[in-house]
This record gives sequence, C-alpha cells and structure tokens, in this order.
Amino acid sequence: MSILPQVTIYTDGSCEPNPGAGGWAALLLYPDKQIPLSGAEAETTNNRMELTAAVEALHALPERSQVKMYTDSQYLKKGITEWMPGWRERNWKRKGGKLANVDLWKALDQALKAHDVDWYWVKAHATSQHNNRVDQLAREAMKQGT
Repeated sequence: MSILPQVTIYTDGSCEPNPGAGGWAALLLYPDKQIPLSGAEAETTNNRMELTAAVEALHALPERSQVKMYTDSQYLKKGITEWMPGWRERNWKRKGGKLANVDLWKALDQALKAHDVDWYWVKAHATSQHNNRVDQLAREAMKQGT
C-alpha cells in the first residue's frame, strides 16, 4: 500500500455585491511548493464561489491525495460534513425542497471521491496567513473578472 501525497488546501470565495461579480481562489500547499489558483464569474453568488474554489482545487490535484481542506465558509464545511448525506438520500433535495447550487454540490461530491479529504473551518479575516492570502486572491480575481 502506497502512502498518498499530502497537500493542504485553503479556499475562499468573494462576491460584491452578492449576487454579482465573484471570484474564487485556492492555495495548494505541498511540502516543497505552493500553487495558487483563482478565477472569476461575472454574475454569481458568494456561496457559488466558495464551492467553486473547493471543486477547482480538488480537480487541480494530479493524483489521489490526502488533503487537509481549510475554508472560512460554514456553508461549505457544514454542507460537506453534515448536510450532504441527507441531500444524497433525498435525490439532491433539501428537506424543504429545492437545493441551491446543486450542480456544484454534485461536482464537489464527485471530486471528493478521488481523494481522502479532512475538512477544517478557519475564522475569516483573522490570523491565518493562508486564509488571508486566498481571500486576497479571490478579491483580485473578482475585480479582474468584471
């Protein structure tokens, strides 16, 4: 049994106004390098950008990896760690009906199958230098994409 490559990922999304122009960013941290990723959409929401950052980060990994995923989005973290099993059981619906961003939740669910991911929440705009960096990258992408 081979040992999986270790990668730490920080993700963030930004949208101003919300809904409006948005940007997403991820920072892939390997023992010997850092890889920043970012992108933008002209008309979106903050939650969509948070989800997009996670999906794009996982898609950027060249092989199955052991991932520590950090997000400042409770929506993203709770969606993955608490709510997703119920959505799957109800055919991607909430108890109250339609599930917002179902396309991205499904894409994230698929992307997670290729990796071993542990999720962590980090307070936004606080002491995490990597979280602050992805926040800055997401905001820059948002401004460049408009």
